[in-house]
Order: sequence, then C-alpha cells, then structure tokens
Amino acid sequence: MPSALPDGEAVPSDGALPDTALTSVGAHGFGVYVHVPFCASRCGYCDFNTYTATELPGVDRSSYPDLVVAELALAARVLGGTAPPVRTVFFGGGTPTLLPPDDLARILDGIADTFGLEPDAEVTTEANPESVSPASLRALRRAGFTRISLGMQSAVGHVLALLDRKHTPGRATVAAAEAAEAGFDHVNLDLIYGTPGESADDWAASLDTVLGSVAAGAADHVSAYSLIVEDGTRLAGRIRRGELPMPSDDTAADRYLAAEERLTAAGLSWYEVSNWAADEAARCRHNLLYWSGGDWWGLGPGAHSHVGGVRWWNVKHPSRYAERLATGSPGAGREILTADERHTEDVLLRTRLSSGLPLDVLDDAGRASADRAVLAGLLDPTAVAAGRAVLTLRGRLLADAVVRDLLG
Repeated sequence: MPSALPDGEAVPSDGALPDTALTSVGAHGFGVYVHVPFCASRCGYCDFNTYTATELPGVDRSSYPDLVVAELALAARVLGGTAPPVRTVFFGGGTPTLLPPDDLARILDGIADTFGLEPDAEVTTEANPESVSPASLRALRRAGFTRISLGMQSAVGHVLALLDRKHTPGRATVAAAEAAEAGFDHVNLDLIYGTPGESADDWAASLDTVLGSVAAGAADHVSAYSLIVEDGTRLAGRIRRGELPMPSDDTAADRYLAAEERLTAAGLSWYEVSNWAADEAARCRHNLLYWSGGDWWGLGPGAHSHVGGVRWWNVKHPSRYAERLATGSPGAGREILTADERHTEDVLLRTRLSSGLPLDVLDDAGRASADRAVLAGLLDPTAVAAGRAVLTLRGRLLADAVVRDLLG
C-alpha cells in the first residue's frame, strides 16, 4: 500500500456512498483487502505505508484487530446489504504475519460474519519468510487461509543486504515448503530484479532457487517486479548521493526476458505482465479482481477501496485511523470516477493480462493503433484478428507505451 495518498474530495463523515455506486456492487466480484501496517524493520527500497515499533510509540498492536472489526461494522452500514459474499480476501502490508495467527483469524472471521464468504473464497496473506513458522502456518491454514505470498526478493546474500532484507538466502524456499506442508492450496514467491549490483548470474541463481520450489511442488506461482526507486526512500538517497547506480532499464528488460524464458520452460505461464502461475487455479484471484474492474473494501490505515466507480482511501497513520474510526469514517479522501476515467483504467489494466482487452471497447483510433501495434510486433496478430488485444513478449516490455497508443 503506497505511502503517498492522492488528492480528492472529502469523504462524508458517515462514509456514505452515492446511490449510483450501490446499484451494482460485486457485479464483477467483491473482495476485501486488509492492510496491516507493521514491519519488524524498514527495507531501504520500500515506500509503503508501514511502521516499525520505534516509529509507533504507544501504539498497541494487540488492539489492531478491534480497529479493523470496527471498520467492518462501518462497511456493513455503508453497503447496507448490497454486497454479495466475499470472493477474495487479501492481507497485505507491512507484514501481516507479525500479528499472531489468532488475530488474523479474528479479522477473517469478522469479514465472514459481516459479508459471508463464497464457498471457495481465496484468502491470501503476505508474509516475510522469517515471520512464519511451521506452527504459525498450520494455525493460519486452520483459520481458513488458502494462499500465501512470501517476500523472497532474491536468493543472493549481497542483493538481500542491499535491499535491507533480514532473512537468509535460503529461508524463503524453506518457508514455501513449510506452507505447502501446512496445507496451503497455493504458494507464491515474490522476486525483485534490477537491484544495483545484481549480476545476470545472481538473477539466474534466484530463478534457480524459485524453480527448485516449483519442481518440489512447494510453490505454484511466481511474481517478478522490476525494482522501482521511490522518492524519499533510503535507496533513493543512496543513489542520489552517488553511492549506488540508478537501475538500468536495459538491464531490467534482460532480467525480465530471462525470467520469462526460465519460468515458461518450467511449466509456468504468464497471466499478467509480472505474474506467472502453474495453472489457472494458481492465479491470484484477488489481484485479478483488481485488474478486471471488481469492487473491494480496503480495511486499515492508508487502505484504498473501490465500489461502483467510487474510489476512496483511509488516513495513513494508525493513531489517526483509530481516532477517525471512533467518530465515523477513517476516509481521507475520495474520487468519483467519470466514465472516461473508468475506461482508461479498464484499458490500462486489462491490456496487461494474457486474456487481453476486447477491441470493441476501443474507438476507431484505438483499433487503428492496435493494428499498428501488430505490425510493430507488440500485439499478437491472431488475438487481434479474433477481437482481442494481447501483448506479445516484446509488447510486455513496452506495455505502458502500447496502452498510451490504444487510448490515443
């Protein structure tokens, strides 16, 4: 959950949504995101809305489930029974697994009591590899968690050190095996590429390690993201002072191509530009809900929500969040998306999916751009002939430019 919040209009004190937003809640799925803003330490590249213990003097983590359950009561009042049972739940952070499993279970139970869960609901938690154990993983699985996403980032010691990660190079794959043994249906390993000082051999070693987990049946999903240098982070400061080089776009492209080659050869298929899964069941359904225009309520400080074309975001600091909840909505601001804005987001997100974008949502100029993208090798000609814009491998490397052209 990024630390910077956009501008927007004021959220009503009771959190009320326009009637137009409530008429089709969940038409494309309904999910819940839970932001847990606590971290044991701060990674140098991270600009998410997170806090270490020393940054939150006087804040009692044990009371956090009470706050989230209080926001659930607000959600029930605002949605007034219009929401269908929850299809997906995602605990992100921060490090959700810094909270005891019983606390996470209580929040999940609150979601089930408030909205109900679909019978096959996907329930994911993010975790740092060092923040889980066989016992905690078994407890989470008993509580109803079905999927875990482990922040591996790299299997190489000096890369982890530069990123300020605290786990040892081998801990992530051990944790993946522990999660599989505990009965999790799906296990994701999260990678970052393009870190200053990371060599091609380093990246190959990380891919080797991940693929070892896939081959062993421990992991069935891999996410790989290019390192982004965010303003205000410790990493950005080191680069600004000349201590480290700025990550290279060309190097990032080489790393992506290596990942695509290795992951595909191992039987994983891309379904979103930065995500590969062993089969359709292993795809992250919560993220697919985001990418396909679904609705979700975001719980916690700084969490974003979207219902019926209205997007809002909560105040960032946990203390302020608690204060606002005591009297009404913790919302810091909101925006009511226009039809044009919703169209732009639809094109932006769905173009990144392997299922592609239906060409009939584009105007004449957009369809002409799609034809030009085929000639440039950026869109699959067979898919375009069938009425969908699907990125080629080269197109994935230039996805933002393709989207700009499709939007005119």
